[in-house]
Amino acid sequence: MNIGIIGCGNISDTYFNSQQIFNNINIIGCSDILEGLADSKAEKYQIKSYSVEGLLKNKDIDIILNLTIPNVHKDVTIKSLENGKHCFSEKPLAINFKDGLEIQKISQEKNLIVGCAPDTFLGAAGQKARSIIENQEIGKIVLGTFNIMSHGMEDWHPNPDFFFKPGAGPVFDLGVYYLTQLINLNGPIKSVQSISGTALKERTITSKPRFGEKIIVETPTSLLGTLNFQNESKIQFFCSWDIWKHTHTNMELYGLEGSMIIPDPNFFSGDILLSNKDSEWNIIKNDDMLLGTPNTIDNNGSKIANYRGIGLSDMIDSILRNQKPRCSIDLSIHVLETMEAIIKSAETNHQIILKTKPEKPQYFNETDISKLKF
Repeated sequence: MNIGIIGCGNISDTYFNSQQIFNNINIIGCSDILEGLADSKAEKYQIKSYSVEGLLKNKDIDIILNLTIPNVHKDVTIKSLENGKHCFSEKPLAINFKDGLEIQKISQEKNLIVGCAPDTFLGAAGQKARSIIENQEIGKIVLGTFNIMSHGMEDWHPNPDFFFKPGAGPVFDLGVYYLTQLINLNGPIKSVQSISGTALKERTITSKPRFGEKIIVETPTSLLGTLNFQNESKIQFFCSWDIWKHTHTNMELYGLEGSMIIPDPNFFSGDILLSNKDSEWNIIKNDDMLLGTPNTIDNNGSKIANYRGIGLSDMIDSILRNQKPRCSIDLSIHVLETMEAIIKSAETNHQIILKTKPEKPQYFNETDISKLKF
């Protein structure tokens, strides 16, 4: 199936390079509202550059890969569907639940598939943790916690404005990885209760090239609360861009027979710590798994596993097999509803009961993965 990219920013290189990892990703065209940017990517990857309208109308393209900024995800996805194309979008699916439902309705009417990042939960850490839970190694999950704590993006990102607008903030930008991972591991969420705060109403950019410019903060930068899952487990969260340093782990799950510490779900791999009841922590490595083997160097010079694009590859395979993709619209809408509920619960000081209840994504075994990799 042929793919056309709309949005040629930094993340597009990762998807272009995924063609060297997964055997069914074939990008034949790209576009961007900045024509020069699309032209440069087209030249770099030896494909054709189009206008956005031209790419949408191209009859050779089967799937639109939507890599635009969050507040236009909905419009680009709907235009893709209206032009008879499947669509895979970067996260989040849309900036509110209502828009997500509109996308779902149109996709059903058109009988076209919409998938959505993040796909990091399909990586080695997420699938190894899933197998540990399903093998009852820590028993029934009853409690848990996850933490997203930093001082925000204005110190390193060249254009950090959109991180502080509605549809972003720590929950929509990073919480999406944690919530998706938790649903993969623990099933759907029943209700949300939260509080929020904003330490600074204005942020000063200290990165280049806009050093010293001011950003008006338009969304909460700290959100704390509890997720109540359909299986009756309770998971506490602390999401903040108002913290310089801390010693909290990324994610922990507590079962009746033991505990598990799960690495940052923004990444595909990382060590899992497992304890049976009150025993010492046992380190579970997963870097020998197909989506855990280090294959790139990060900004700090460390070798990491980066297999972004596996969600798109799985979607292509699922379309051809007439199956539901693992990064399904049902999953992404549930995550979107949860994120919006976190914001609304804090605004109203009320618990929010969720309407959606997706099935857990199908477990991704090594045999299935091997069919998609070179």
